Amino acid sequence: QVQLVESGGGSVQTGGSLTLSCVASQSISRSRMGWFRQAPGKEREGVASISPYGDLTSYLDSVRGRFTISRDNAKNTMYLQMTNLTPEDTAMYMCATRFTGGSWLSVENYDTWGQGTQVSVSS
Repeated sequence: QVQLVESGGGSVQTGGSLTLSCVASQSISRSRMGWFRQAPGKEREGVASISPYGDLTSYLDSVRGRFTISRDNAKNTMYLQMTNLTPEDTAMYMCATRFTGGSWLSVENYDTWGQGTQVSVSS
């Protein structure tokens, strides 16, 4: 089964930027993938999703225009560029694959998850 490893998290100030990476242990070229986040005491939510060839994307309303999802299938890697970060973006960010159908940003529609990388934004 494919394994996912995230990296790139860290601590930044409001207005800062980070780029997250998600590396898969095997080819991911046939699967929609997504980035999700979970803040303490809150439910996991979908942040962004990308189609197998990168031509179709979807974003959570609160990050649209600030975050950009992309992928490089040759490197089995997906990215999330995050700009103009705010404290509300503080969360554990996880990538997911093996989309099973339905809403592109719904947690229940992905069955393979990474462990996550922490993003902390201070004011």
